[in-house]
Amino acid sequence: MTAQPLCHSQSGVAITLPPAWRTLGDDPRVAAALTAAEGFAAAEEAAGHPVYPPVAARLHALALTAPEQARVVILGQDPYHGPGQAHGLAFSVPAGIKPPPSLRNIFAELASDLGVPAPGHGRLDAWARQGVLLLNATLSVRGGAAGSHAGRGWEVVTDAVIRTVSDGVAPVAFILWGNHAAKKAVLIDGARHLVLTSAHPSPLSARRGFLGSRPFSRVNAWLAANGRGQIDWTLPEVADVQ
Repeated sequence: MTAQPLCHSQSGVAITLPPAWRTLGDDPRVAAALTAAEGFAAAEEAAGHPVYPPVAARLHALALTAPEQARVVILGQDPYHGPGQAHGLAFSVPAGIKPPPSLRNIFAELASDLGVPAPGHGRLDAWARQGVLLLNATLSVRGGAAGSHAGRGWEVVTDAVIRTVSDGVAPVAFILWGNHAAKKAVLIDGARHLVLTSAHPSPLSARRGFLGSRPFSRVNAWLAANGRGQIDWTLPEVADVQ
């Protein structure tokens, strides 16, 4: 079965939920919110504003990680707003793009926590393919304007994603970095899932509780204890291939 188009961008590209997530579109509120969010992004593009990531990549996180495959959810706020940075995975950038400061701090914590060296790129697909859902609360942004597409419908869609994972049978580790992400804890069944919160990895807050929080080893210990294996957090050197 294939996902059904819910709306079209200004460029004419259909916005579709990946097949594994298609039941989200059965909720009229979610379907309407997705249409509204992408309609707003299309209007921004029509007005001459750059919008990131490209329309075809906005649901990339869902395409790589099905709900039943999710073992970890890492929640971001909105996509990177610089040219070429965002490609639909929270905190990730394509190969060939310099990792932004937040991602460099994530790599620093990973090295401190598990001794995993930083790769020569910032692409996190290898995590996503192991069941790490790299989800931003907002799935598009105007170039150079952080938070500019908040409150336009994306949050209804991504809240539904979080609830879907929380309602699943298997236990999942949720990593909520920063105050914005921590507010999503109310959507998660904390009795069945692990919910880790800390400061955000951005340079403004990383030293206020992110660095030294050891999320990677804590998640792996919990996953192993709950029969879900462990994540290999090592990122292989990869070419920027879609």
